[in-house]
Amino acid sequence: MMVVLHICCGVCAAGVAERLMAEGHDVSGYFCNPNIHPPEEFQRRLEVAHRVAREFGFPLETAPYRPEEWHREADSLADEPEGGKRCEVCFRLRLEKTHRYMLDQGADAFTTTLTIGPRKSAEMINRIGQEIGGDSFMARDFKKKAGFQRTIELARQWELYRQDYCGCIYSMRTGQS
Repeated sequence: MMVVLHICCGVCAAGVAERLMAEGHDVSGYFCNPNIHPPEEFQRRLEVAHRVAREFGFPLETAPYRPEEWHREADSLADEPEGGKRCEVCFRLRLEKTHRYMLDQGADAFTTTLTIGPRKSAEMINRIGQEIGGDSFMARDFKKKAGFQRTIELARQWELYRQDYCGCIYSMRTGQS
């Protein structure tokens, strides 16, 4: 099955892509992250995503970096706690774009690396993905079966840059990932 993988960062992509490919899926990466602040951080994460795509041999497309889109949706929720309504809006924005990309590419399904993060609610992310894509969304909790640990192993092995916050300016203040 051809699966479009929404990639939040290269480190997370490593563990998820490895698992999907081991299951026999053809993976196509989609780096869509208008939430990442500052632009230099976006570039660092994109470079790592490209490295992981090369290591595993899958194509990687990058959505245009338009942080103003994210700010329009999320700034009114600046005081929300991590994991709250702002994160829900952010996940939805990126998964909607990934779903459109999947349709444009004629892929069979889409999923996201977001569920591999230990502080991310796989339940929330999967609910949003299914609301957007129905059966075309591959609902998973990639942190299960030692998924997050595998991601960390690959990051160390390949000496990948690992960020210490989710990506948005608000998580940057708290150091939450």
